[in-house]
Amino acid sequence: MQIIVYSTLLKKKDIPFVQEFFDLLHEEGVNAYVYKPYLEQLIGAIEFKQDVGEFDGYIDFQLGKHFDCVITLGGDGTILSAATAVRDSNVPIMGINLGRLGFLSSIEKKRIQEAIQLLKKGRFILDERHLLSLDSNQPLFGDMPFALNDCTLLKRDTSSMVTIHTYINGSYLNTYWADGVIIATPTGSTGYSLSCGGPIIFPRSENFVITPVAPHNLNARPVVISDSSVVSFEIEGRAENFLCTLDSRFEVITSLHQLAIRKCDFSIKFIQLPGTDFPKTIRNKLAWGKDSRN
Repeated sequence: MQIIVYSTLLKKKDIPFVQEFFDLLHEEGVNAYVYKPYLEQLIGAIEFKQDVGEFDGYIDFQLGKHFDCVITLGGDGTILSAATAVRDSNVPIMGINLGRLGFLSSIEKKRIQEAIQLLKKGRFILDERHLLSLDSNQPLFGDMPFALNDCTLLKRDTSSMVTIHTYINGSYLNTYWADGVIIATPTGSTGYSLSCGGPIIFPRSENFVITPVAPHNLNARPVVISDSSVVSFEIEGRAENFLCTLDSRFEVITSLHQLAIRKCDFSIKFIQLPGTDFPKTIRNKLAWGKDSRN
């Protein structure tokens, strides 16, 4: 079995676990290829009991290299970064949670040995997540105009609100006077959108949610629409520049940009262990059903 180990930052507090993780890969006979920027941080910090290869990113898939899965070490932000390397390769991702909340990186580090053993035996569940894609009349985000969580349009240079005219399939929906607007997938519904009052949407619901950020028109509420829709925007305001984000990546835009969001033509697959499902994940992460008074 050949896997990719993906992370972006080696924290000092995580070094003992990372050492244990690579020791387990050696014991289980798993060949590891490590994301190159992360490997450079590991050298000298941990001891490798077997040789590891380098993973240079999406180009390795284009060169025809075969990998069985990607294991991420970190939080949900690490998975969002890994998705830009995996793209349409169809290689599944298994997230080991070294962060805090972890809706996507839902496997706790104390279960890593169990996770690797189940992975080798093929005893896991594939959870498919759809992405959104951004179209623009001017080039944005290079060859990665997609997002697993959300796209946002936000004010940038001043404290003044922005005005965002919004259309669904060409039909006028609303004009938002706000700090911005979030367009989230079901996966992203537990992220920024949730913190702005958006609903939690179950995976595979085939929806987008449009959530305004601090709207001035107080009757503006989150709207859930089909992900077969095309959502387009025109943005204006007192400032010359605004911010457009796809997950953790951002570009500066102006009122000359015409933007549209649609469902991406590929999806990302996640590896879940048996006994794990979305209701259990959100119940545990959001402490539902628990009364701190008892």
